[in-house]
Amino acid sequence: MRTSFARNVRLVALAATTALTLTTLSACGGSSGSGGDADSLEMWTFKQSHVGALRAAAKEFKEETGITVTVEAYTPDDAYTTKVQSSAKTGDLPDVLEVHSDGEDFVLGAAGVTADLQDEVPDSWSGRFQEAIRDSGTVTAQKFKESQAKDSTFKGVEENQRFSVPLTAGTFGIVYADKKKLADAGITEAPATWEEFLEALEATHHKDPKNGGVSLGLKVKSTGINWVLQQLAFAQLGKEDYEKLWGRDKSADFGSPNGIEVLSLYDRITPYWMPGSQSLTIDEADQAFAQGKSAFAIGGTFTLAFLQQNGVKADDILAFGLPAPRDGAIPDRALGPIALTGLSLTATSEQPDNAKKWMEFLSGTDVAANFAKAGSDLPATELGADSAKVLGPALTAMMESFQGTPETTYDPYLSDFRPPGYDQDRAGELLAELTPLGKETPAQTGAKLRGLNSDYWATQ
Repeated sequence: MRTSFARNVRLVALAATTALTLTTLSACGGSSGSGGDADSLEMWTFKQSHVGALRAAAKEFKEETGITVTVEAYTPDDAYTTKVQSSAKTGDLPDVLEVHSDGEDFVLGAAGVTADLQDEVPDSWSGRFQEAIRDSGTVTAQKFKESQAKDSTFKGVEENQRFSVPLTAGTFGIVYADKKKLADAGITEAPATWEEFLEALEATHHKDPKNGGVSLGLKVKSTGINWVLQQLAFAQLGKEDYEKLWGRDKSADFGSPNGIEVLSLYDRITPYWMPGSQSLTIDEADQAFAQGKSAFAIGGTFTLAFLQQNGVKADDILAFGLPAPRDGAIPDRALGPIALTGLSLTATSEQPDNAKKWMEFLSGTDVAANFAKAGSDLPATELGADSAKVLGPALTAMMESFQGTPETTYDPYLSDFRPPGYDQDRAGELLAELTPLGKETPAQTGAKLRGLNSDYWATQ
């Protein structure tokens, strides 16, 4: 998965075809892609980097159960969406789909494409997953409320239904650094604070003004706020005051001294953006880093696999969570994990028991560890104390960024403190005027973000 924003585009597209899909499925009577062979299953994924790891797991599964699993990838995301939609119409879906967690799975479930797993995942299975994402794929009370909205993409789901189990986990706000560029600038360790990160940027940028900055796909409007500012603000202000930035109280919102303070902290990165960052997609920004056009790249845990696909060796980079401000309220802030992708059982599978057996097999500790190494992606399964031995330095460093208490962990799942319907893209547009464009001051940007919040609250 590249971004949660590409996912939103896909969800809209899927929602647009929901009614047609449901009608067609009913007409087709549901034949599966496995062709009715009791000893074979078919699985589709949209992640090319997962194919080798899944096929290796399938080989082990075959040896253990005698069941063959054929794994196919359809990329990019839009092609995958089209493939799922067209196959839903013709009744030619596979048995298992890899899906974007807590979004796409609900859309497919609401459309009748995937099966409800509510009573199919015992504690012995779900207990293998990291605690924070154990219930991913389940329609919570909050998600059910969201489904009732007029423009919901998963209208029709019921509370407590479950449409996926997690496969991979991760988070946003992971920084990748080019070790050689760091060494050339006299830096040997990952920055431990936001201030040290800025000092490192100053050093690499001074050494190489053209290729020593930081890249981020700011053409996707919400990356700045969702991947950098929020993590920074949480650490600077603490959880309670962080959430108040989106509230109705003008003494604590983005236009307040607290808001201007965090906007000013974020603005300090302005001199170091890679030229043209505001016009780069996420892929283009990461490719630029892979090509040596920047010293740092900001992304997510999922970025590592993409960088490797573009020629970057894991041993040549440092990976670390976005550092917290030295004098902030939570200097040891952790980055909470979210489920990124999951596994869904199609409603038309003729081998549902075998398909669930395969899905559960992938959650096994050893299988998940091997999957992580081969796919350069963090597994949803809790690997325990030995994770560092099996994941390697880069994945281990990202896993360590999750380690915190409930009070010190930034949880990207939480959003109920924002006005309902809040669109981060609109906030991202305002934030871009501050940095990288430099057209507004922190105070001016804070005032505009306050106005945006007020507009949303006024509609409630």
